[in-house]
This record gives sequence, structure tokens and C-alpha cells, in this order.
Amino acid sequence: MFDRVRKLWAGFRETAREERTSGPDRRAHNLFEAAAAYVSACAEDDQDRIDEAAGWVSPEALSFGVNELACRAVIALARERDQSPRTVARELLGLPAV
Repeated sequence: MFDRVRKLWAGFRETAREERTSGPDRRAHNLFEAAAAYVSACAEDDQDRIDEAAGWVSPEALSFGVNELACRAVIALARERDQSPRTVARELLGLPAV
């Protein structure tokens, strides 16, 4: 888990000062597409896709998108399991029950 966080911050630092230009045939990606691509690439440990998705939007936008994705995923799992989001989040992180 800490490796994923480290990779996220490394990607932020790398892209923070870069301005990636899009060619005329490429469409812009929104922050939710970038977050979905980034998180799925992290889950599959695909560094090339991680780097690509990290370059689609600013680091701040990617951080917001990843946070929003995490919130929605926890809420969906909580509804599916009929548990509170807090309980589900703690279980996913391997933390003891409160």
C-alpha cells in the first residue's frame, strides 16, 4: 500500500511542472477518467499506464479524482455489505474495528 502512495507522489512530482500538450487528434481526458485509469493501473501494478494516466490532468485534479473514487467505492461496498462506510474503510485498510 505504501508503495502505491509513493508511486502516486512520485507521479505528482514528475508531472507537477510539466505541461503535456495534446495533438490535434487526441481528446482531453477529464479528472474522473484519469483517476479511474490511474487506480486501475495501480491495482494491476502497470507503471506505464500509471505514468500515462498521471499525465492526463494536473496532480491536484488527479488527487481529487482518486479521493472521489475512493469515497464512491467505499459507499458502494458499504451498501452491498449492509455496513457503515467507516467499518468498510477500516476493513479495507486492515485496521481493527472501532
